[in-house]
Amino acid sequence: MLLRMNQAIALGIRDEMRADPAVVVWGEDVAEAGGVFKATVGLHEEFGDRVRDTPISEMGFLGAAVGAAATGLRPVVEIMFIEFLGVALDQLVTEAALFRYLSRGEINVPLVVRGSAGGGAGFGAQHSQTLERWMVGSPGLKLAMPSSSRTAYGLIRSAIRDDDPVVLLEPRALYGEREDLEPSDSDIIPLGKAETVESGEDVTLVTLGQTVRIAQAAAESADWAADIIDLLTLQPWDRRTVFESVAKTGRLVTVEESPRSGGWGADVVAAAVEEMYDDLTAPPVRVTTPDVPVPFAAELEAKFIPTSDEVIAQVDGLLASGRSIGPWWEREGVAS
Repeated sequence: MLLRMNQAIALGIRDEMRADPAVVVWGEDVAEAGGVFKATVGLHEEFGDRVRDTPISEMGFLGAAVGAAATGLRPVVEIMFIEFLGVALDQLVTEAALFRYLSRGEINVPLVVRGSAGGGAGFGAQHSQTLERWMVGSPGLKLAMPSSSRTAYGLIRSAIRDDDPVVLLEPRALYGEREDLEPSDSDIIPLGKAETVESGEDVTLVTLGQTVRIAQAAAESADWAADIIDLLTLQPWDRRTVFESVAKTGRLVTVEESPRSGGWGADVVAAAVEEMYDDLTAPPVRVTTPDVPVPFAAELEAKFIPTSDEVIAQVDGLLASGRSIGPWWEREGVAS
């Protein structure tokens, strides 16, 4: 069947709710309205009070979900925009993520926090960030991001089955993208496992979320061939797949919808330099957003998010000179 990514998420949640009566769904407008981004459509009609609208209080309903998870339920909580998690971050990274450790393994928190994230939809600076940097490095917490309907279905089912808290960042710009699939248990994607979506000998492109398609578009138009790796899970990320590719190509480029300062690619690059130094034939390169707020104007937002042209320019420069050509805002003399 041809499914949009938001439909695939709803289908994945539905399949887990049918399999396990402990799975519940909470969030703002997730019940009769089917979610602001329509990622819970049909669930309230089938499962009734197991799908509940909450007050506009992320701290309150996420805290309630942490307690419910610790006492036997498996809550799936929707945060409408990932920025709204800020008022409840303590519940996630200080409480949910640490319960297993603090209880000597006696209490686990099988909680899923879903949030729409990222730019490309014209929502402006306060509603267009990815904000994975808020959670990367929080022990006890897993963090994933789909890139398509298939991966969204596979990751949400895997996240719900996990006995520890998982955050699923859903690229808002991809909710309406369609993919033909017939979902089944075989489509569940293990957390912590990346996928190589294209193979090539010249360079390794490490991607996440909507940058997977950006890298694929670049490779289609370029003269070089790349291993394109979709990380899927950012914490823990799949070092083995990345390092095996770097050992083959000798070159590493990350393509990130995140700021240059504190972006997830810095961790990937640092690990590669520490462990794969002898295999690298050139310094790693990061293609990122500039360190500025996400613009509201469509033409500025389109330039803010990494483009396929910028990926091509960076890889071309790396292959030609063996080093980075610098980000576009430095080359164009624009202060970031």
